[in-house]
Amino acid sequence: MMNDTEIAKKIVEAIGGFDNVQSFAHCATRLRIMVKDESKIDKDTIEDLDKVKGAFFNSGQYQIILGTGTVNKIYAEVMALNGGSTQTTQTAAPVPPQGHWFKRAIRTFGDVFVPLLPAIVATGLFMGVRGAINNDEILSLFGTTSAAFSASNFYVYTQVLTDTAFIFFPALICWSAFRVFGGNPIIGLVLGLMMVSPALPNAWAVASGGAEPIYFFDFIPVVGYQNSVLPAFFVGLIGAKFEQWFSKRVPDVLALLVVPFTTFLVMSILALLVIGPIFHSVEDYVLAGTKFLLALPYGISGLIIGGVHQVIVVTGVHHIFNLLESQLIAADGQDPFNAIITAAMTAQAGATLAVGFKTKSLKLKALAYPAALSAGLGITEPAIFGVNLRYGKPFIMGLIAGAFGGCLASILGLAGTGFGITIIPGSLLYLNGQILSYVIMVLSTTAVAFALTYMFGYEDEKPTEKKVEPKTAEKNTAVETPVAVASKPEEEILLAPMTGEIVALQNVNDPVFSSGVMGDGLAVKPTEGVAYAPADAIVEIVHDTGHAYGLKTTNGTEILIHIGIDTVKMKGDGFKPLVKVGEQVKAGTPLANFDLAKIAAAGFDHTTVLIITNTDEFKAVTGIATGNTAHGENFLKVVK
Repeated sequence: MMNDTEIAKKIVEAIGGFDNVQSFAHCATRLRIMVKDESKIDKDTIEDLDKVKGAFFNSGQYQIILGTGTVNKIYAEVMALNGGSTQTTQTAAPVPPQGHWFKRAIRTFGDVFVPLLPAIVATGLFMGVRGAINNDEILSLFGTTSAAFSASNFYVYTQVLTDTAFIFFPALICWSAFRVFGGNPIIGLVLGLMMVSPALPNAWAVASGGAEPIYFFDFIPVVGYQNSVLPAFFVGLIGAKFEQWFSKRVPDVLALLVVPFTTFLVMSILALLVIGPIFHSVEDYVLAGTKFLLALPYGISGLIIGGVHQVIVVTGVHHIFNLLESQLIAADGQDPFNAIITAAMTAQAGATLAVGFKTKSLKLKALAYPAALSAGLGITEPAIFGVNLRYGKPFIMGLIAGAFGGCLASILGLAGTGFGITIIPGSLLYLNGQILSYVIMVLSTTAVAFALTYMFGYEDEKPTEKKVEPKTAEKNTAVETPVAVASKPEEEILLAPMTGEIVALQNVNDPVFSSGVMGDGLAVKPTEGVAYAPADAIVEIVHDTGHAYGLKTTNGTEILIHIGIDTVKMKGDGFKPLVKVGEQVKAGTPLANFDLAKIAAAGFDHTTVLIITNTDEFKAVTGIATGNTAHGENFLKVVK
């Protein structure tokens, strides 16, 4: 096995030498390299190196996954080879100006809309279930008819379930936008409710000719914004910025009265008379363009979108579809995009499955099969970054199959009753008479992707197996951790490191964490800015940016707590470490303070992961917490 210096030399050689490097950086798990010419990188050599767990491009950087502790050492060796400092101070690699602002803007759209998905998904499922039972064949089993069911009080109840989220969707958007852009979310919620106030003419009634808009100054039409998305988003954006600006100019003693009053006054006028009418017109054009594309004959729209969607996912700007899908659901109550996107994702799952089935490499099989399953549940990043893009042709075969599946979905006229879930769980959005067509589309797309990849997309180019050597413990140069060998318990319970909403690891928006390549664990969307030690442990890593911490318990469990996604780029702004390397901490000891508002304002996801980086040394790592948790509650179980 190569030592760290040899690995660093090989990495430098494989990326084309220092002449091809713009900058180096590292975070808790990855070496981040900004290169001048991507074509000069020998990616196969890098991925075959000892200690390298994978590599991919993201946000303009070539990221080599090394793991906690190891990445610090390799980074130091690389910098030593370059004649620079061996310190592990992280300097975020600069991202080229072109495209960066756009990607951040699209990510911001995602930050606003993603928290609303549970409500939209649940509402869509209710619509699907109601559609499945609201027919005479099913209702006859209960001695009634669809006409009688539609006139019943129970049907009114189902309308409450299915319509509420859409009626008040602008209020939800405005609330979320205020939250993301650093304003008071409650002010945003009330502003959004003002936009759908019953005192205003209902937008649907105006559209159907049953009501007339109110005209201010005899030329500005004002209606409710029940079916709008963009007006609420920009009211939230501008309102949050205005509230921040104004609150800095008001004495604290008057802030509680003056700031909300002025924000409501100014923003309600702007919302109804300026922002609303302008962006409602813009929204009409966007919606018309979207519907025009989706209405192209012969399945052309599905062919195009299904073929390029996963390329858009790789670029990281796929959250733009949240906006378009929101508009379609708000306007028509159905989402044709969902079926086409499902086809594109299904194709990548089928391609990954074919690689796993055909390869003779046990290591690749062990990666491909779980990645295909994850894709089947709607999370394609492990399949894309871990398998398909790595070998190239499987990804291309997946794109071709995605175009086929998208075309088929368009021809069949498939449209989900909601959005946010796909493939296996997404089937619940098609219970309103579409389920058979949906299953046919999914199975056909999987079969085409599998066949294309198996026949043309993958060959085992390097069948030779590496010699397996006994695994030796790697000495940590930062601190020696005393481990009680004779009295280790068979089971260790880790406590929640913070208060917030539990997120399954595979749902984290980072392929390194979601694929499980760094180890098993659990994530939290924190509601307060304090991270706590999950067990009695020694602090082994405290990153200078304050966003990541490595701990080791006396049971030998190696823990990584990573606050936020890509927050290394904040260079420590908003993070305050409360512990030092070598410090012995008790369960519940505060490790760090962090500013949720600053993370949101910088455009980053604040989801925090807790990873067991030496998962392979244990029989099982199992999540205990579900729903919401408070710091100090049982969180994760590690079994020897």
